[in-house]
Amino acid sequence: MDSIENIRFSRSLIARSVDGMTVSTARVDAGTGNHTRRPPFGLPALAWTLGAVHLVARAGAFVQPMLVLYLTQEQGMAPTAAGAVVAAVGIGDFGSQLLGGWLGDRVGRRQTMLLGFLGTSIALAALGSADTTPVIWAAAVGYGLTAGLFRPAGSAAVADLPPEQRVRAYSLLYWAANLGYAIAATAAGVLASRGYGLLFWLNAVAMLAAALIVVAAVPETRSTSSHPRRALLPALLGDRLMVTMALIHVAYFTLLMQAFATLPLLMTAQGHGPATYGAVLALNGLAIVILQPLAAVVLAHRDRGTVLATSMLLAGLGGGLATVAQGSAGYAAAVLILTLAQVGMAVQFGATFADLAPPDLRGGYMGIASSTWSLGITLGPVVGTALLEDTGRFWLGATALSTGLLLFLAQQAVAGSLRERQAGRS
Repeated sequence: MDSIENIRFSRSLIARSVDGMTVSTARVDAGTGNHTRRPPFGLPALAWTLGAVHLVARAGAFVQPMLVLYLTQEQGMAPTAAGAVVAAVGIGDFGSQLLGGWLGDRVGRRQTMLLGFLGTSIALAALGSADTTPVIWAAAVGYGLTAGLFRPAGSAAVADLPPEQRVRAYSLLYWAANLGYAIAATAAGVLASRGYGLLFWLNAVAMLAAALIVVAAVPETRSTSSHPRRALLPALLGDRLMVTMALIHVAYFTLLMQAFATLPLLMTAQGHGPATYGAVLALNGLAIVILQPLAAVVLAHRDRGTVLATSMLLAGLGGGLATVAQGSAGYAAAVLILTLAQVGMAVQFGATFADLAPPDLRGGYMGIASSTWSLGITLGPVVGTALLEDTGRFWLGATALSTGLLLFLAQQAVAGSLRERQAGRS
């Protein structure tokens, strides 16, 4: 199924709702006979536009999948030095989540997205032309710092929508981002064969294209209230539920990413080659594209705490299964379980943190939420590989299972508080 059909399929599925909402774009008011417009497919234009922004930005992100190969083959860097550059991108990305959320509250969602896309274009040009290690490292930090600014700003814009539209809107963004990543990962290898420089320029052009979409079709959604805006840190420190949720999700994303980080090592140790690993990993992206719209329909009105807790338990089960799998079918099953964990989390993650956020601090809260993912990406590979090397497959699997169970219990313990906060924000 090509990308156009995928988008059509997704739109039709996401549009359905268990509360009986139809996809008609107009209805007749029973009392007056006047026609009133409904948002197309149950989602406002802003959600579809932000979905397009995410798709373009991720589909054009050709540099990151090929960055290690570029640094080792084109720049002649040692693998450890290349790894340090990738880590620098990660450091910048973590900072971008916090900065993007803060800027979203201070200067606006739209301006922050534009700043991020334009800054990313400049950083890509600097990184692609840098020829000394210190300059490459500095450009990598700048690339990470700017490339992630649009995510918390876009999440805050969705949080500004009515609560009943948020779950499906966040699901759409996640679906678009994953479809875009699949396109980028596939195209990057083909483009790299014609020269790494092409990757940097095309990536920069894609960022400018995303910026043009923002200029043309994304309105500013930040409240224009004249009341002074509160500082984020004091409000955050006084919000125990938010702090608890952030810590739980750092642990969850660390668990998820350690599973994916150790998967190639587990498969290689049993004699599976890169082709088999690539096929198993491709299953993850394909399953997300297919299952995410379905999950948005099935899980949209489920209890958020239960959906999040179940996703965490599935992450532990998938990580544990990967350590005892013997053949490619077993690894594929583990990846499918991990995919279900990702899909379930994606349905409720953004809407849950949007409900936690005070209206004047939505950008900052969504930035904190996004940073839990960035920390998981950083910590997961370190924790997973260290456990595998020091303790072996059995204890890696036992740790994954027990962590998933503990996270399930922790998330269930705060489910009641989440429901109370959700009711108060509705």
